[in-house]
Amino acid sequence: MSRPAISVLHFTNSLVRGGAEEHLLTLMRGLDRRLFRLYLVATPEVAGLIRPDLPADVELIPLGLLNPSDLKAAVRLSRILLQRQVHILHSHLFYSSVFASPIGCLCRVPVIMETPHVREQWRSGWIKSRFVVDRAVGRCIDRYIAVSEANCRYLVEAKRLPRHKVTVIHNGVDLRRFHPAHQAPAGLKASLGLGADDPTLVCVGRLEPQKGHSVLIAAMSRVRSQFRRARLILVGEGSLRAALAAQARALGLEESVYFAGYQANVADWLALADVTVLPSLYEGLPIAAIESLAAGRPMVATAVDGTPEVIVDGKTGLTAPPGDPAQLAEAICKLLGDKELAGNLALAGRRWVVDHFSQELQVSRTQEVYLQALAEAMTAATARKYGLADW
Repeated sequence: MSRPAISVLHFTNSLVRGGAEEHLLTLMRGLDRRLFRLYLVATPEVAGLIRPDLPADVELIPLGLLNPSDLKAAVRLSRILLQRQVHILHSHLFYSSVFASPIGCLCRVPVIMETPHVREQWRSGWIKSRFVVDRAVGRCIDRYIAVSEANCRYLVEAKRLPRHKVTVIHNGVDLRRFHPAHQAPAGLKASLGLGADDPTLVCVGRLEPQKGHSVLIAAMSRVRSQFRRARLILVGEGSLRAALAAQARALGLEESVYFAGYQANVADWLALADVTVLPSLYEGLPIAAIESLAAGRPMVATAVDGTPEVIVDGKTGLTAPPGDPAQLAEAICKLLGDKELAGNLALAGRRWVVDHFSQELQVSRTQEVYLQALAEAMTAATARKYGLADW
């Protein structure tokens, strides 16, 4: 007789599709259906964006829970947890967990987990900066998944969460979608007004303050002093698009910076790049960096949080300090001017992500944590209540 499936509900109250959503999509695609039955509760905004890429057997439930005073939404989430007899509640980002985890605790969900994804740069004020709420909510949480060693240090050293609750599982990508041999669609480069030999930089990321695009645009002025035909393609959408376009115009770069908007086919755009750039001010473990190396493209990135675990300076790419246009430009020019170095870093970077950042590793290690945490939580009585006595 087959064992009953373990019911896992992922929760996000993000309003935009970003790295956390790509992370959970990887899990939704890869988790073993012989073991797990999957649900996703997301805001209507993200539900609409993510639905086309979600496996058909995952039940998607639109729900906005953005305020602790929204009792109607809180009650609805509790009903969802109880009606579906959820065994594992897994929230993504602290702002999701702060609402969902206490509700899961009240509903006596056997295992409650949180993946914080990033260092929360927005923390300010006496209460927020001291992580009082984090530790209070942490009493409801059985396990944390840190996406990088840096993320783990942040949780343990800054937030002072119990080390035994934290497991590091690196983000992974589908390596079949990204390969050095992949070619951009015919005519794409010409359609952007780019010459065949124009040095091309590609930056993939939401146009939000975290990603540091304004620093990159400032660096472009310095890059063009050495490489007059250099072009920058920004792949992504966000609240700063108008401001960044105005900055490019003010610097006389309106013909050199192209805003591609959101693109589902990231591999096609990476194939245009001589060098990719990630100028973030903070990160968890950037999926864009993994994708770039998987696509065989040399990258310059800022040395923040988990990024140096992917872009190892001088070995799999080059790094620069965050917020420094001069040093960012220097690293970009070094790769544009030294094809042998760029090629060697690209080859090493591809090997690095194949060995350490595949979606198979992310999924298998997450499954291990799920099963271990559930085994620790399951008393005989709880197992019978949730239909898992055969486990």
